[in-house]
Amino acid sequence: MSIEIIEVKNKSDLSKFIYLPEKIHKNHKNWLHPLYSDEWTLFDSKKNRAFNYCDTILVLAKKDGEAVGRIMGIINRKYNEIHNENNARFVFMECFEDKEVFHALISHIEKWAKEKGTTKLIGPFGFSDKDPQGFLIDGFDQPTVMITNCSLPYMPEFIEKEGFSQLLDLVQYHIAISKELPDFYQRILDRLVRNGYRLHEFTRIKDVKQFIIPVFKLTNETFTKIYGYVPYDEKEMKDFANRYLSILDPRFIKLITNKENQVIAYIIGMPSISEGLRKSRGRLFPFGFIKILRSMKTTKELDLLLGAIKTEYRNVGLDSLLASAMLKSAHEARLEIIDSHIVMEQNTKMRAEYERVGGKIYKRYRIYQKDL
Repeated sequence: MSIEIIEVKNKSDLSKFIYLPEKIHKNHKNWLHPLYSDEWTLFDSKKNRAFNYCDTILVLAKKDGEAVGRIMGIINRKYNEIHNENNARFVFMECFEDKEVFHALISHIEKWAKEKGTTKLIGPFGFSDKDPQGFLIDGFDQPTVMITNCSLPYMPEFIEKEGFSQLLDLVQYHIAISKELPDFYQRILDRLVRNGYRLHEFTRIKDVKQFIIPVFKLTNETFTKIYGYVPYDEKEMKDFANRYLSILDPRFIKLITNKENQVIAYIIGMPSISEGLRKSRGRLFPFGFIKILRSMKTTKELDLLLGAIKTEYRNVGLDSLLASAMLKSAHEARLEIIDSHIVMEQNTKMRAEYERVGGKIYKRYRIYQKDL
């Protein structure tokens, strides 16, 4: 049966592209539905500002008229210019266990990337590091959390047979929440407060709003060495805040300011909504949003989302102050485990902090590369 490769050009094809993974992962118990309202925003060039500085292509593979695979190609011109690179990316790649379909999809993106004049193809990697990245290479027996990739075991095998090699690995930790804070955290907490640092904790989201722009500016300043990170402009900062602020729990937003009241560190987490996404199958309506909100109240897991510390303050113990505050709030909320989200394997400082509080790696992902 011949394979037909078509570019996504209309809403009908985009719908097939967005919903295809739930067919591929139909019997995959650890796969997690995305929030489909976010998916429609992500792939909408009028709503996703990243399309303004990226060349993109969305592709479907069909057999006998049925969609059997998908892939997206991206050339992030903004990132390439900042980092003096000439790379293209592939992302959101899904297919059944079919080497010919996989080959047809990746070959199409390779050809497109060459025609655009790029010299290397990397992936899976999206518009930025905020999109799911890497193929899962270890931890297939573990459930998926939001904004991480849940690829099947044959995907790394297929990509390596296409001549791709390792670019970098990412790891994900589970941290058990103990009933008592380690003694060293309390000592550091007391010392930092005496030295003029102020820890901000919240009970109302509206009290967080004044810190949104300072938090994103700190993120832009400190994430420059995070692979794939693209700085937010002020409009993107506000758009991102509008999308997620309403679902965040203020108890798990921690900020630190210095004597001049400048934001110098922060960490943001949220009670896991994974179970709600599974039960709602990623749909908010008619009753999906109720299942998602209920899962935030009943979960035993806290998912970390973002965190940063201003460079000149990285060796004074602010990480320990943030960690102690987050652990304390998680304990008070009767949560039992923290998910670190993904961290680059070579980010030894961050990994050491997770391991310092008993964190254990439970998943590993790999981003691949190939010269064109």
